[in-house]
Amino acid sequence: MNLSDINELKKLLDTSGFSFKKSLGQNFIIDGSVCPKMAELSCDENTGVIEIGPGVGVLTRELAKRAKRVVAIEIDERLKPILSKTLEDFNNIEVVFGDVMKLDLKKMIAEKFTDCKKVCVCANLPYYITSPIIMMLLESKLNIDSITAMVQAEAAERLCAKVGSRQAGAVTVAVDYYSSANILFDVKRECFLPSPKVDSAVIKLEIRQNPPINVNDEKTFFKVVKACFAQRRKTLLNTVSNTLSIDKDVLRKILEEIDLEPTVRGEQLNITQLALLSDKIYTSTFKPQPA
Repeated sequence: MNLSDINELKKLLDTSGFSFKKSLGQNFIIDGSVCPKMAELSCDENTGVIEIGPGVGVLTRELAKRAKRVVAIEIDERLKPILSKTLEDFNNIEVVFGDVMKLDLKKMIAEKFTDCKKVCVCANLPYYITSPIIMMLLESKLNIDSITAMVQAEAAERLCAKVGSRQAGAVTVAVDYYSSANILFDVKRECFLPSPKVDSAVIKLEIRQNPPINVNDEKTFFKVVKACFAQRRKTLLNTVSNTLSIDKDVLRKILEEIDLEPTVRGEQLNITQLALLSDKIYTSTFKPQPA
């Protein structure tokens, strides 16, 4: 079965009475070179793979050829009869129908990959939910080594940007805190059925054993990061004081202590400066005081 053949794929979908749902961001890969490359760069014979959104199983099949075990999570139960056909030749694939945002992934990893030396995530992510899924995977602190994902090209640039550059945002800082991120290769819009209006890129997040910086309070750090990027055109003094309800004079003194001008913008700070700012704010504002 050649799922990269657009005519064969259309015939399979028509026979099954399948129609695309825009609400699920469904775009199936029809370029025969993309999925083998993704699989090759994400796993080996000792790896257990969690795939998110297998669609008709194009990437799933390539992962199964290289990985020890694949658990594919699919939200659209209409794909059951299609996946039963396209994956019938493999005995190392399990398809779980459900919402990845609601499943207990820690339990899944503990139960289904006991004989695997490492576990990774590989996915062709819907554009509309890319950042929420990636942040869920990172913040859950799962026992995984990496996340390889196809995302919108613009999202790839933002997720993999250097913290402190104009492309960076709050999500960039979070990704850099939990992982080392790189763009692997570009994927043109013509590689999908139906063809989206934008190009894509495959990125890889190598999960860090430890964050690149130490912070006094992780919750405060991400709260401060979010505040720094809340109003990008405003100075850090204005946006952080407004967002976190911190007195401007207090914040001005904090900025002075860490050698930052009050006119600096949040997007100009590197991750070390963000950590220093967070620690100072935590100590002066959020840290619980002894009774």
